Amino acid sequence: MNSAQPEIILYGYAASPYTVKVDNILLLKQIPYRRVNVANVVDARPEISQALGIGYRRIPICAIGNDVYCDTSLIASALERRFPAARGFGTLFPNRKGSPRADPGLVKAVSKHWVDVIFPLAPALLPWERFPAAFVEDRSNLAGSKIRPEAIAANRSKAISSLAAHLNLVEEQLSDGRQWLLDTETPSLADISVHFVYAWTKSLPGSKELFDEQAFPNTLKWLETVTAKLEQLKGSMPPPQKINAADAAAIIAAASFEPVHVVGFDEREAARLGLKAGIQVSVTPDDSGRAHPTVGKLIALSREEFVLEVKAAGGPLHCHFPRVMFTAVPAQRSKL
Repeated sequence: MNSAQPEIILYGYAASPYTVKVDNILLLKQIPYRRVNVANVVDARPEISQALGIGYRRIPICAIGNDVYCDTSLIASALERRFPAARGFGTLFPNRKGSPRADPGLVKAVSKHWVDVIFPLAPALLPWERFPAAFVEDRSNLAGSKIRPEAIAANRSKAISSLAAHLNLVEEQLSDGRQWLLDTETPSLADISVHFVYAWTKSLPGSKELFDEQAFPNTLKWLETVTAKLEQLKGSMPPPQKINAADAAAIIAAASFEPVHVVGFDEREAARLGLKAGIQVSVTPDDSGRAHPTVGKLIALSREEFVLEVKAAGGPLHCHFPRVMFTAVPAQRSKL
């Protein structure tokens, strides 16, 4: 790796579909990285909570130097900004075919908002009724409400029907013969984001009836094309190196920060939120994982992200969260 290029360390586990999504983002951009494997149990991730001082328990998280990014939407934006196509990396926001322009806002909206509607439908196909009670309880704690395997089983057909309704939108989008979802020159973040949901769903028991070749011929072809593209890219870069949590934390602690002025501090947005630079804040997701806040000093705030200075075991680091679907409040007002 170029010595001027910050080290990238991804925290996740192989069976996590969102970890696979970021693996594929890094493949598309052709960025080498290292991987820390964490437990699939939310309350057993000391590699993050203790070594990095980050309360947020959803994965993956991605360290770029001494900056740690949470949520795949912000990870994608950070990778695109810090490893631009102008420096020889791939892009997540390619131009439209026959145009010198791209659609980054639309790509981000599809990749975040639509995908966050589709993905929660897919876990209904998992055999929850056969999972250990401790695992179901762990996921219930993450969700903030009790998961009832019997209720999921009873509503499985409804989930498959909803997945088919969304799949029909993909089919409609691809009906003009385009290769990529938004008719771009190369695959975009939208392709990676929708592909990871349905590629994972396709691997689950009971999904065969969903992927009907008569109903969704263009979609199935597109899924195969994206998969083939990712396999091709795997051949052009080494697989991620595994690294243990202690070594990863030491590398992150010794690395440099991205300058805070890159994100900046939007005083108008801060006032709207009742926040000020330098105060201690607590950040939590708006959906799952609300019981695991991250507390730190607010050092940057834009319309896209919050940045907290967090006390890690090896020294301070900058922890980044998206503005969308995350809430920051002064720490003394947070319900911890």
